[in-house]
Amino acid sequence: MRGYGSTQEDYLFHKVGWFATQEAWKNKLTESIETTSGDELLNTSTSDLAAYYVSEYQLDVPTIDPDKIAVDQRETQIDISQDRNRLIHDRSRPYYIAGTSVDVDLPYSGNKVGFDIQPSTRNFNNPRAYVGSNVLKFSVSGTDLTPERVKQEVEKRVASINEHLGWLSNDARGYNAGLEALATQAIERRKEKLLKDKSLVAGLGFKMKERPGASETFAAPSVRRKIRPTTPKPTASREPFKPEPTLTNDDYEHILKVLENMVQVMEQSPGAFREIDEEGLRTHFLVQLNGHFSGDATGETFNYEGKTDILIKVDGRNIFIGECKFWTGEKAYLETLDQVLSYLSWRDTKTAVLMFSRNKDFTGVLEKISSSTPNHANFKKLVKQRSESSWTYLFGHKDDANREISITVQAYNVPERIEPRIRPLGR
Repeated sequence: MRGYGSTQEDYLFHKVGWFATQEAWKNKLTESIETTSGDELLNTSTSDLAAYYVSEYQLDVPTIDPDKIAVDQRETQIDISQDRNRLIHDRSRPYYIAGTSVDVDLPYSGNKVGFDIQPSTRNFNNPRAYVGSNVLKFSVSGTDLTPERVKQEVEKRVASINEHLGWLSNDARGYNAGLEALATQAIERRKEKLLKDKSLVAGLGFKMKERPGASETFAAPSVRRKIRPTTPKPTASREPFKPEPTLTNDDYEHILKVLENMVQVMEQSPGAFREIDEEGLRTHFLVQLNGHFSGDATGETFNYEGKTDILIKVDGRNIFIGECKFWTGEKAYLETLDQVLSYLSWRDTKTAVLMFSRNKDFTGVLEKISSSTPNHANFKKLVKQRSESSWTYLFGHKDDANREISITVQAYNVPERIEPRIRPLGR
């Protein structure tokens, strides 16, 4: 069927297959990461860069809007040479008569490339249209058109297009969902290679050296670890990227486990902790943590300074912060996040915020933490929900969004303080 104006209708959803298309896009994504400047990659937040590649390579499947169809009518020449119902002596060449064409504009949103892709599901009856900018164009032509026939033909074409878009959406759903992991893995793999190329140990791990004799109190792993920063080989001063030691994920998880086990003891022995305050909580945690970890120069890796509850310092910088707070409301909680972020300056730093609640409505406290955290100005994403009352979040540093900070928030319901009763005199 001939299109109108300078446009030409063509078959939709047939130029390239879905499987070949998605593989080509994935390869192009990883190739783009592999060819990015090394220093630019190292100095950029992994999560932010992954989000960028997701936005660049995800497929925004088109969506048509039949409610906004616009039509126009014009005279046209109709070739009836192949119409067997008409008496024509020579059918070897076109034979035109005057007819009518109804031109249809069907608006759409999304990526127009979607109309070129053949979904993995198909019916070999592809619709036809001209793909313009935000509009599909097609015509219904004939010598004896009626409103009913035109409407029927338009609805048939719209239904076919929608059917194919539905199949394409099913294909794109899984592809889009996997892009973040694909990009993150490619970025981390390239960063690891770049760091090795700079003669650094894998991951710049701030490794805690294990040693025997650790206390088994509170069911924490039976090791006593020594925190030891990995010293990178000197690099030329012309290198734009300056590597920084980090706390390994394994050690971070170990710290969190010790904190969790300590709180379990509090929950199991409520009477012993009923009157405890924030300073008392900090002392209990310091004792247990230093029973599992030790520093290079002193016997205590975990200590406190100023208003900071628990910290690890390397070369005068904080690489781990632990804050113990009693829940007093959403505003104070967000201020605690501000406080933690203000203490940190190293890349990929890890923290823990322990929120203790004496509220009777502990479920309400958990809901407040979950709903209010994404409202923080430096919030990037929820990494994972560890349990019903524990979350690990990713935040950007207050002065540089490329410096990312892991904050694990653990909420605990602690025994309510019992106020002493004043006995009347003479009793």
